[in-house]
Amino acid sequence: MKVLLVNGSPHKEGATYTALREVEKALNNNGIDTQIEWIGNEPIAGCIGCGVCKKTGKCFRNDVVNDILQIAQDFDGYIFGSAVHYAAATGALSSFMDRLFFGKNAMFAHKPAAAVVSCRRGGASAAFDEINKYFTISSMPIVSSQYWNQIHGQNAEEAKQDLEGMQTMRTLGNNMAYLLKCIEAGNKSGIKKPEREETLRTNFIRN
Repeated sequence: MKVLLVNGSPHKEGATYTALREVEKALNNNGIDTQIEWIGNEPIAGCIGCGVCKKTGKCFRNDVVNDILQIAQDFDGYIFGSAVHYAAATGALSSFMDRLFFGKNAMFAHKPAAAVVSCRRGGASAAFDEINKYFTISSMPIVSSQYWNQIHGQNAEEAKQDLEGMQTMRTLGNNMAYLLKCIEAGNKSGIKKPEREETLRTNFIRN
């Protein structure tokens, strides 16, 4: 079993990375393989809803989104981490996730996921909610911890001093490992994934 951890902070090894590493260590201690990918600090264009990716399996913009799309399907669980900018996920991560998830329900459905956010002081819960919405629209079980998955600190060293936040990350890793093992046990015992109905769309425009 493998979990992909995506670092959406513009700082490669800052507070967000520190939180993800703590989750990663707990996953590894439970026998789960992991991989951390950084989306970088170059601008990432947003989704324009052209639908090309639905036909080709990749975005027409050949950047980090395609790089991670290429490997994402091979993972059993996902954790997306972000610094908090104005009580929201970073603009780069929002654009990245818009394009990563658009039209990809079949790839992500029924795979556990979690959000991790880091902030200096406030706005964490709003950013946390924002990231979780990608999972709820994709039929993905959301993995919880003992508190909202947030850590406080302006850099890696300060984040390490948030003892409750670091413990929250370890609990998240343990809970993710537990759920993955439960899913594996269910698969081995013959429990099948729910069948998906054909999608119905209701538009609230009346002629």
